Amino acid sequence: MVTIRRQRALACRPLIQVENVRLVDRICPRRSSAGTLYLTATHSIFVESGAESRTETWVLHSLVCCVEKQAATATGCPLLVHCKNFQVLSFVIPEEQDCHDIQVSLQRLSQPEQFEELYCFSYNPNTDKGERQAEWDFLDLKAEYSRLGVPNALWKYSPVNLDYKVSDTYPAALYVPKSATPQVIVGSSKFRSRGRVPTLSYYCKDNHASICRSSQPLSGFSARCLEDEQMLEAIVRSNPRSDFMYVVDTRPKLNAIANRAAGKGYENEDNYSNIKFQFIGIENIHVMRNSQQKMLEACELRSPSMSDFLEGLETSGWLKHIKAALDAGVFVAKAVWEEGVSVLVHCSDGWDRTAQVCSVACVLLDPYYRTLKGLMVLIEREWVSFGHKFSHRCNHLDGDSKEVSPVIDQFLECVWQLMEQFPCAFEFNERLLIAIHHHVYSCQFGNFIGNNQRERTEMGLSEKTHSLWMHLWEKRSEYINPLYRADHSQTQGVLRPSTAPYCFKFWRGLYNRFDKGMHPRQSVQDYLMAIQEETQQLEEQLASHREKIEKLEKERGLSGGVCAADTLDGGPALWAPTSGGSLALANTPQDYTGGFIASSPCQQRALEGSLTILPQDSSKSSDASLSNHSDQESGIADVGCRSPLSEESTRDPDSDEAAYSAA
Repeated sequence: MVTIRRQRALACRPLIQVENVRLVDRICPRRSSAGTLYLTATHSIFVESGAESRTETWVLHSLVCCVEKQAATATGCPLLVHCKNFQVLSFVIPEEQDCHDIQVSLQRLSQPEQFEELYCFSYNPNTDKGERQAEWDFLDLKAEYSRLGVPNALWKYSPVNLDYKVSDTYPAALYVPKSATPQVIVGSSKFRSRGRVPTLSYYCKDNHASICRSSQPLSGFSARCLEDEQMLEAIVRSNPRSDFMYVVDTRPKLNAIANRAAGKGYENEDNYSNIKFQFIGIENIHVMRNSQQKMLEACELRSPSMSDFLEGLETSGWLKHIKAALDAGVFVAKAVWEEGVSVLVHCSDGWDRTAQVCSVACVLLDPYYRTLKGLMVLIEREWVSFGHKFSHRCNHLDGDSKEVSPVIDQFLECVWQLMEQFPCAFEFNERLLIAIHHHVYSCQFGNFIGNNQRERTEMGLSEKTHSLWMHLWEKRSEYINPLYRADHSQTQGVLRPSTAPYCFKFWRGLYNRFDKGMHPRQSVQDYLMAIQEETQQLEEQLASHREKIEKLEKERGLSGGVCAADTLDGGPALWAPTSGGSLALANTPQDYTGGFIASSPCQQRALEGSLTILPQDSSKSSDASLSNHSDQESGIADVGCRSPLSEESTRDPDSDEAAYSAA
């Protein structure tokens, strides 16, 4: 019998329905489950045929990266489905013709030709027009610039690009130096690739240093532009504490020199007064795409040895590229904070490496961007507003595969690497980064559709689709870092990370999060969040019991003597970090020594068992006690009582099933 949820999801008849399909565990191929595979207009749904539990696996077609049909075997025809969120599904279809039909259908459904075919235009969470508009009004970039202290005596708002005629890939609202006239702005834009003129990205009101961004100049081997030189001079003058600025080209020098042959290139220091030029070698989108593919191949090895995995990771060069992006952000942040010097950042067109470097520098410089809402604002400004090519880089539509590149993935990983070094500095946890990554590719929300603000305005996304940011904000309790402290030195100050090679880790929480067959993984943050949730439940129960006791005392007219409420008030606290503070004030995991043991009922029972005085002639009881005591010393919790990372709790919180249950 079909579930009500699936009846709603399949309001239109399935395009394809195949019985006796097997879903094979990628890690352990001997484990598989049989069921029925449905293909609808938006999802592939596998329903297990078990009598007791009918588990459903939903795959949004927007997330499908490629479909690989393998050679038929005696048991059927294998079909591998690779997803952009790094999920890999292995189906075995009984008939080869059915397998071929599914492959062709999935390839077509996962590569729409027009924006209107994307999932966000059919996704309907049952909200009215006013609620939808409130979603899109949740973030206000004008208010963000006001928070930075702009406009002021040094920087101003410019309406020069309101009609997108200066640059069709830039936002309508630009902030430029106060001394930059419209003629200088327009003249400079004509000398920059795609008209992407130098404009303000971040302003440090403490020392007036700024981060600006642009595209490469059309300098060739000898060309120069007076207006562009005046524009950079205006940026220098907007910082009264420095008489020069850095111009950071994020490309390898050889790449920039090669572009000069095409009439582009980089700034000539002889033509620009008071600039210091700096190359930072971040590779191009093609190198990054190939690097991630090699890294994923190492992750998808069925039974890799340690040497095989480490060799594959090293050969891919992935962590080397993450280090390069983080190094560039550190350079810019140091220039702004320690030297008080303004920086202009660009690459070729200023929407890939430029977005990475400016974003990383902002996270290092400003604690606000290390909060949940601050990260949303940063992505909205540096990536969405300034025109990162999401449709091309994330392969939302059927197009040129050479345009695909994991640029936004690398930024999110840079943030994660910083979170690993500074666990108390970020208000959000790893789950938020994974949720954002998922929805960058899911096309469930309209935020990342199109390549620039002009395209999104023309499509009317705010009237036809929903915004991700309010969706995440409403579920923010799932994304809060329990180690975060607003008054911590890490939180308040500028982050100074180490970029030594040994400081970089492999992000298994993103790249291997769907490997159910692997050993269970549990981060400190996840464990603390589970304890925090349980503690809250226990406190609520305690409050309820106290109310009942007080009510009983009043009814019975008890007076004097010791009552149960007094015992509760005078008893030991259920949750007692050694620091004496609350969970929100914890600094490091060491602060919880002793608190973990008595944090859950099952562990409390284990502790009581280890402290029980046993009869000397009871060897059986003594063995049980020693077993309990050994578990406590080894740090093994009573997993039979509660597991913070159970199958249910590790389920993707942004599953698309919720959309259909509300439809």
